[in-house]
Amino acid sequence: MTDTTEDPSLFEAPTEGEQERMVEAILFASADPISLRELADRMPHGCEPGRAIDTLQKRYEGRGFRLVKVGEAWAFRTAPDLAYLMQKETVEVRKLSRAAIETLAIVAYHQPVTRAEIEEIRGVSVSRGTLDQLIEMDWIKLGRRKMTPGRPVTFLVTQEFLDHFGLESARDLPGIKELRAAGLLDNRLPPGREVTGNPDDDEDEDDDDQVEMFDED
Repeated sequence: MTDTTEDPSLFEAPTEGEQERMVEAILFASADPISLRELADRMPHGCEPGRAIDTLQKRYEGRGFRLVKVGEAWAFRTAPDLAYLMQKETVEVRKLSRAAIETLAIVAYHQPVTRAEIEEIRGVSVSRGTLDQLIEMDWIKLGRRKMTPGRPVTFLVTQEFLDHFGLESARDLPGIKELRAAGLLDNRLPPGREVTGNPDDDEDEDDDDQVEMFDED
């Protein structure tokens, strides 16, 4: 009996120019960054979205928007020097407590990190509400459990966090001096600590300070 199943290899892949158009259309229509795997899944058999990405990156250099890598995905973003044109007349400010900012910085610089490790670095306990707030904002997420007694869960920063701050990966985070200048870190660092809070502070629940550091997009 003859197998009539269609063999994808029998069909010629679209031309490179057509593949570029497909990738361009998908990225423009998507609200979120798209990975190469997702692009390949949407495109016809035989397409190479990676090559199309390389070509499109060069094509949009110096234009009003750029094709940038966000984590392991890709997205079109406004050129940094033109960002002021996108500002709204009314800016909503998202307020985070100092505890939340310190916790976010620790996760970003020490990921994957457990709650106990966050508390050890900060020198004070971390309330569940602080972690819940950062998770609800989609700036941190749960990672794999650590292979230590109790198998504690770890925390990582998300792709949304990287996208919000225009970072390709956590390796592009600013240095400690920049963080202190921005008010993200306490200037009084205990010996041997890279990221910490004020050891004289109370627990998160007693921290009423609100820091207006993050503008909501």
